[in-house]
Amino acid sequence: MRPFPPPNARRAGFSILSMLAAAMLLALPTAAPAQPQIAPPAAPPSAAEDNWLYAGSDIPRDLAWQFGELPNGLRYAVRNNGVPPGQVSIRVRMDVGSMFETEKERGFAHLLEHLTFRGSEHIPDGEAKRIWQRFGVTFGSDSNAQTTPTQTVYQLDLPSVTPANLDESMKLLAGMMREPRISDAAVDAERGVVLAELRESNGPQKRIADATTEHLFAGQLLGDRSPIGTIASLNAARASAVQAFHNRWYRPDRAVVVIVGDGDPAEFVRLIRTYFGDWKATGANPAEPDFGKPDPKAPVTRVIVEPNQPLSLTLATIRPWIKRLDTVENTRRLYLEFLAIALVNRRLEYRARAGGSYLVATVQQDYLSRSVDMTTTQIVPLSDWKTALADVRGVIADAIQTPPSQADIDREANEIQTFLQKELENARNEPGARLADDLVRAVDIHETVTSPQGQVDMFKAIRASATPEVMLKISRAIFSGPVTRLVLTTPKPIPGGDGALLAALARPATIQDDRLAAVDADFSQLPKFGAPGTIVSQTALPGLRAERIEFANGVTALVSNNTVEPGKVRVNVRFGTGNRSVGADESNLLWTGDYALVASGIGPWGQSGIDQITNGRQIELNFAIDDDAFELAAESRPADLADQLKLIAGKLAFPRWDAAPVERLRVGLLTGYDLNDATPNAVLERNLEGWLTGGDTRWAPPDRSAIEALTPAAFKAFWAPRLASGPIEVEIFGDLSTVDYRTILTNTFGALAPRKPISPPDGQRVGFAKHRATPEVAFHSGEKGQAAAMMAWPTSGGRAASRDQRALDVLAAIFNDRLFDRLRAADGASYGPMVESHWPTGFEGSGGYLLAGSLLAPKDVDRFYAIARDIAADLVAHPVTADELARNAGPIREQVARASTGNVYWMFLLEGATQDPRVTAAALSIQSDISAVTAADIQRLAAQYLKPERQWSLAVLPKGMTLAEASALGKASASAVGGR
Repeated sequence: MRPFPPPNARRAGFSILSMLAAAMLLALPTAAPAQPQIAPPAAPPSAAEDNWLYAGSDIPRDLAWQFGELPNGLRYAVRNNGVPPGQVSIRVRMDVGSMFETEKERGFAHLLEHLTFRGSEHIPDGEAKRIWQRFGVTFGSDSNAQTTPTQTVYQLDLPSVTPANLDESMKLLAGMMREPRISDAAVDAERGVVLAELRESNGPQKRIADATTEHLFAGQLLGDRSPIGTIASLNAARASAVQAFHNRWYRPDRAVVVIVGDGDPAEFVRLIRTYFGDWKATGANPAEPDFGKPDPKAPVTRVIVEPNQPLSLTLATIRPWIKRLDTVENTRRLYLEFLAIALVNRRLEYRARAGGSYLVATVQQDYLSRSVDMTTTQIVPLSDWKTALADVRGVIADAIQTPPSQADIDREANEIQTFLQKELENARNEPGARLADDLVRAVDIHETVTSPQGQVDMFKAIRASATPEVMLKISRAIFSGPVTRLVLTTPKPIPGGDGALLAALARPATIQDDRLAAVDADFSQLPKFGAPGTIVSQTALPGLRAERIEFANGVTALVSNNTVEPGKVRVNVRFGTGNRSVGADESNLLWTGDYALVASGIGPWGQSGIDQITNGRQIELNFAIDDDAFELAAESRPADLADQLKLIAGKLAFPRWDAAPVERLRVGLLTGYDLNDATPNAVLERNLEGWLTGGDTRWAPPDRSAIEALTPAAFKAFWAPRLASGPIEVEIFGDLSTVDYRTILTNTFGALAPRKPISPPDGQRVGFAKHRATPEVAFHSGEKGQAAAMMAWPTSGGRAASRDQRALDVLAAIFNDRLFDRLRAADGASYGPMVESHWPTGFEGSGGYLLAGSLLAPKDVDRFYAIARDIAADLVAHPVTADELARNAGPIREQVARASTGNVYWMFLLEGATQDPRVTAAALSIQSDISAVTAADIQRLAAQYLKPERQWSLAVLPKGMTLAEASALGKASASAVGGR
């Protein structure tokens, strides 16, 4: 899944920037080769067509979209899409965000979003959520909303759509937009939820972000209008004021309705006309607010002192945002800007790899909230911020003084072009929800969308113009502007404060002209694996379009040749025994593998060599640890499959042990170590798995001394035997019609020497935290008003009881729904309580648990425990109703049905299937297992596992606060409420 989908040129660039940033840290860029054909320009629309999105633009139209505008000014866009089958995705975009608020209305756009999703004047409060649950909709993922500085977007992904539930859903959404329930009672309830959201998000990271935003965008609404609002404005909010905000901004001529899905676009248009067509605006459309322009007279530098936070620098060059028509020429400029950024990022990353003065430095260009055009450089110094700043500025100075080589330009252009080709090849599998989101985003930033073929065609022409001289001109443009801002975040004050920053910025940059040297690397340099292997058996898996292949050296493969994703092949190589390779109380370096194992190189190649051999190709290397195996995974394509498997097999057969990535990991973990207790959530993210498993070292985090003691020698001593030992299972799923995958496997994994068997340590079970009469207490160093409460019960694990595993998922969903209704919807005590069932399959009969938890205020910790205990006891004592069971099992079943149309789903479920036939049986029975869950099953499992004498609980409190003090706050609060 892409982090930033590119419906147009600008977002394509930003998507690849994110991919490159991640890939550089992993040493492997991701892309796929392209051989595009130039298409003629799109024909001009006929008079009968309404193409409001393309007004004035020559961007090739995506003809799959149908656009229109109702007489009341509401605009719409609809299209047919069958991915996943049976789903329809609806988006309603309102042209109002936090920058449309007055000072007294700060947070109103977001508060109104919450109120709107509670329902409308035509249905009982909260009933919309239950109606959509009955339709199979999961709250928070299938139904959600988002408020930004410039828009509010309501999202509904409706699975297994029928004419009746689509009609009802459109009626509900239209009612919400037109007449949300804005009563004093509803405002009071959602005020608590929004204040909880504000409280839970508060902490050093938010303070730094807020202070940085205020400084960068001085004099602009963007620097002063966070969507969450302020405590004062939210407490002052009354129903009448929120209603007035709604009446002013929620108008049909400020609305865009987008529907994409498995249905007739004509029917989508009919529903829009039926339920939105008679919506009438009150008064004239308000004037757009003045977002402001960057203020060149505002201070240039700012030091933000935040204890226990690492040093970091933000250097920004800021230009006013200019509204431009989204044309082919504008697209050319945007792509060339991205190329220029990518060239600098590559050099910055290579300097960091070589042991520079900074841990990470990246440049990004953004067009933010229709307010600024900004080039931002983020730097994490190793120690001396002045040296790091000077070094990074030196790289930028060279970029605007000396043209890049054509070879460097071509390297970065290859990455973009192959990525776009990959998008084109996968266009048939583009989910409707993503297409809908892309179009909404285009409307927000005043741009268009085009087809993947249009992207490929445009970029092929654009890259031809990317000469060294042109790129130098572009670099000079994006690193210059009327406003410069510099922010230093530091754990303690620096001598000279803001003046020291200003002085450092005033020093002329010293050119860093260490251009990247060409690397001579190709796959012919990889040592031979051995003689081609021998296939000893080939067997079809019953019930699946897949075959099991076994080689004489013990390697097994599970292969599915399908066209679910044309032009794409997914690979997952499982080896060794994962977490089972160490004992529960044995010190280990499992925590070092995620970054350093891949980055330490393969055979003759370090990171730079791997960059070279993968440039312009769809070849990856991603590492993960499962309970019973280590994994190296990739998303590739048929033409690259042979070399993709060579690369992964080479990592196992010929690992390289470069020291630099290990040291970089060590320094990075130490740099961020003090972040681990800055908020309750940070404490939980770091420690919860270790606490739940009773301190099992496989999940407990390393302490500072262990990180400090990490050496390249210790790293190699731990990982070398694990790369060399234990069984190998290769999963290959995808479009294999044009490749001889048996020969490829025979020449790679089949040719490896037989591997040593592994005897895991004895006692391979996972423990659970010991029961205590009172909650354990941990502490965070953040805000005094923040806390967290957790409650868990041990369950089981393994493959012997897969039906109970699915029933526990339903039980967790019911528990979660009840906790949400009582803790959030009714009490407003928490923004996002959660309940989840964890049932690992790598440890038979152990390791599972049901976990309930929430971030909240200290005063609400006891309330959480009381509600959670009450829900657990009721689930044991009483069977759930048929409606409650259906409302919670249905969305799970729908999620499975949607996921089962893709290869990722089946590859995940079939991990280990070549070695254990129970894996296949469990994978094939998921839908029937969920459908067969009864109220009696829920009550049986609740009685079996939700036992008070086995329950474990934890409170994360501010440092210095006791559990008794938190309880006293709760009693005082309850007394105050009762006395009013």
